[in-house]
Amino acid sequence: MAMQLGGRRRGGFRDINVTPLVDVMLVLLVVFMVTAPLLTTGLRIDLPEVKAAQTPVKDARLLVSVTKEERVLFGEEDVTGRIDQALKENARVQKEREIYIRADKNARYGIVADVVAAARNSGVESLNLLVEPVIEDAPEEPIKVKAGAKAGGK
Repeated sequence: MAMQLGGRRRGGFRDINVTPLVDVMLVLLVVFMVTAPLLTTGLRIDLPEVKAAQTPVKDARLLVSVTKEERVLFGEEDVTGRIDQALKENARVQKEREIYIRADKNARYGIVADVVAAARNSGVESLNLLVEPVIEDAPEEPIKVKAGAKAGGK
Protein backbone atom coordinates (compact mmCIF):
# COMPACT_ATOMS: atom_id res chain seq x y z
CA MET A 1 0.00 0.00 0.00
CA ALA A 2 1.15 3.42 -0.88
CA MET A 3 0.95 6.24 1.56
CA GLN A 4 0.61 9.89 0.67
CA LEU A 5 2.94 12.08 2.64
CA GLY A 6 2.34 15.45 0.98
CA GLY A 7 -0.90 16.21 2.82
CA ARG A 8 -2.77 17.43 -0.26
CA ARG A 9 -3.84 15.37 -3.19
CA ARG A 10 -3.61 16.48 -6.76
CA GLY A 11 -7.40 16.76 -7.12
CA GLY A 12 -7.70 19.87 -4.86
CA PHE A 13 -9.81 20.43 -1.76
CA ARG A 14 -12.62 18.11 -0.83
CA ASP A 15 -14.71 20.75 1.00
CA ILE A 16 -15.40 24.40 0.24
CA ASN A 17 -14.46 26.76 3.05
CA VAL A 18 -17.66 28.81 3.61
CA THR A 19 -16.44 30.80 6.62
CA PRO A 20 -15.25 33.82 4.56
CA LEU A 21 -18.50 33.76 2.58
CA VAL A 22 -20.58 33.81 5.77
CA ASP A 23 -18.43 36.64 7.19
CA VAL A 24 -18.94 38.78 4.09
CA MET A 25 -22.69 38.11 4.02
CA LEU A 26 -23.09 39.05 7.70
CA VAL A 27 -21.17 42.31 7.17
CA LEU A 28 -23.38 43.15 4.17
CA LEU A 29 -26.50 42.35 6.18
CA VAL A 30 -25.45 44.69 8.99
CA VAL A 31 -24.55 47.46 6.53
CA PHE A 32 -27.93 47.23 4.80
CA MET A 33 -29.79 47.12 8.12
CA VAL A 34 -28.05 50.31 9.25
CA THR A 35 -28.41 52.23 5.97
CA ALA A 36 -31.97 51.22 5.03
CA PRO A 37 -33.70 53.63 7.46
CA LEU A 38 -31.48 56.46 6.23
CA LEU A 39 -32.63 56.00 2.64
CA THR A 40 -36.17 57.17 3.38
CA THR A 41 -35.86 60.92 2.96
CA GLY A 42 -39.55 61.74 3.26
CA LEU A 43 -40.60 64.85 5.09
CA ARG A 44 -42.71 64.11 8.17
CA ILE A 45 -45.46 66.65 8.74
CA ASP A 46 -48.28 65.98 11.20
CA LEU A 47 -51.26 67.86 9.84
CA PRO A 48 -53.95 69.07 12.22
CA GLU A 49 -57.04 66.90 12.22
CA VAL A 50 -60.27 68.77 11.57
CA LYS A 51 -63.73 67.98 10.28
CA ALA A 52 -63.39 69.12 6.67
CA ALA A 53 -63.66 67.80 3.17
CA GLN A 54 -60.42 66.59 1.64
CA THR A 55 -58.85 69.12 -0.72
CA PRO A 56 -57.09 67.56 -3.71
CA VAL A 57 -53.67 69.00 -4.50
CA LYS A 58 -53.40 69.84 -8.19
CA ASP A 59 -49.62 69.87 -8.31
CA ALA A 60 -46.90 69.40 -5.70
CA ARG A 61 -44.92 72.26 -7.25
CA LEU A 62 -47.47 74.69 -5.83
CA LEU A 63 -47.16 73.24 -2.32
CA VAL A 64 -45.56 75.17 0.56
CA SER A 65 -44.74 72.97 3.58
CA VAL A 66 -43.96 74.22 7.09
CA THR A 67 -42.26 71.75 9.44
CA LYS A 68 -42.27 71.78 13.21
CA GLU A 69 -38.55 72.67 13.03
CA GLU A 70 -39.65 75.97 11.37
CA ARG A 71 -38.32 75.01 7.93
CA VAL A 72 -40.30 76.26 4.94
CA LEU A 73 -40.22 74.20 1.74
CA PHE A 74 -41.63 75.26 -1.61
CA GLY A 75 -42.10 72.00 -3.48
CA GLU A 76 -38.83 70.19 -2.68
CA GLU A 77 -36.68 73.33 -2.23
CA ASP A 78 -35.86 74.73 1.21
CA VAL A 79 -36.82 78.43 1.08
CA THR A 80 -36.66 79.23 4.79
CA GLY A 81 -36.19 82.98 5.20
CA ARG A 82 -36.80 83.79 1.52
CA ILE A 83 -40.32 82.49 0.85
CA ASP A 84 -41.49 85.90 -0.38
CA GLN A 85 -38.76 86.02 -3.02
CA ALA A 86 -39.31 82.39 -4.09
CA LEU A 87 -43.05 82.96 -4.65
CA LYS A 88 -42.48 86.19 -6.59
CA GLU A 89 -39.88 84.54 -8.86
CA ASN A 90 -41.96 81.44 -9.61
CA ALA A 91 -43.70 81.89 -12.97
CA ARG A 92 -46.32 79.26 -12.24
CA VAL A 93 -47.40 80.93 -8.99
CA GLN A 94 -47.58 84.29 -10.77
CA LYS A 95 -49.66 82.78 -13.56
CA GLU A 96 -52.10 80.66 -11.53
CA ARG A 97 -52.10 82.85 -8.40
CA GLU A 98 -52.71 79.79 -6.23
CA ILE A 99 -50.70 77.82 -3.64
CA TYR A 100 -51.35 75.06 -1.12
CA ILE A 101 -50.00 75.43 2.41
CA ARG A 102 -49.34 72.31 4.48
CA ALA A 103 -48.19 73.06 8.03
CA ASP A 104 -47.28 70.66 10.82
CA LYS A 105 -49.70 70.85 13.74
CA ASN A 106 -46.76 71.60 16.06
CA ALA A 107 -45.46 74.47 13.91
CA ARG A 108 -45.53 77.93 15.44
CA TYR A 109 -48.39 80.13 14.29
CA GLY A 110 -45.98 82.94 13.44
CA ILE A 111 -44.18 80.88 10.78
CA VAL A 112 -47.47 79.94 9.09
CA ALA A 113 -48.60 83.59 9.27
CA ASP A 114 -45.32 84.65 7.60
CA VAL A 115 -45.98 82.19 4.75
CA VAL A 116 -49.54 83.48 4.30
CA ALA A 117 -48.30 87.10 4.31
CA ALA A 118 -45.57 86.26 1.77
CA ALA A 119 -48.15 84.59 -0.46
CA ARG A 120 -50.46 87.60 -0.31
CA ASN A 121 -47.53 89.98 -1.00
CA SER A 122 -46.53 87.94 -4.06
CA GLY A 123 -50.00 88.23 -5.59
CA VAL A 124 -51.51 84.87 -4.62
CA GLU A 125 -55.29 85.08 -4.62
CA SER A 126 -56.18 81.50 -3.69
CA LEU A 127 -54.64 80.10 -0.50
CA ASN A 128 -55.51 76.50 0.31
CA LEU A 129 -54.69 75.22 3.79
CA LEU A 130 -54.30 71.44 3.83
CA VAL A 131 -55.45 69.50 6.88
CA GLU A 132 -55.81 65.84 7.79
CA PRO A 133 -59.54 65.08 7.63
CA VAL A 134 -61.08 63.20 10.53
CA ILE A 135 -62.94 60.13 9.39
CA GLU A 136 -66.18 59.87 11.31
CA ASP A 137 -68.15 56.70 11.85
CA ALA A 138 -71.63 56.74 10.42
CA PRO A 139 -74.17 57.40 13.19
CA GLU A 140 -76.26 54.41 14.06
CA GLU A 141 -79.94 54.72 13.27
CA PRO A 142 -82.28 54.25 16.23
CA ILE A 143 -84.26 51.03 16.22
CA LYS A 144 -87.86 51.74 15.35
CA VAL A 145 -90.57 49.79 17.10
CA LYS A 146 -93.84 49.31 15.25
CA ALA A 147 -96.89 50.66 16.96
CA GLY A 148 -98.87 47.95 18.64
CA ALA A 149 -95.95 45.53 19.10
CA LYS A 150 -95.62 44.12 22.58
CA ALA A 151 -92.33 43.87 24.37
CA GLY A 152 -93.10 40.39 25.76
CA GLY A 153 -92.82 38.63 22.38
CA LYS A 154 -96.44 37.30 22.32
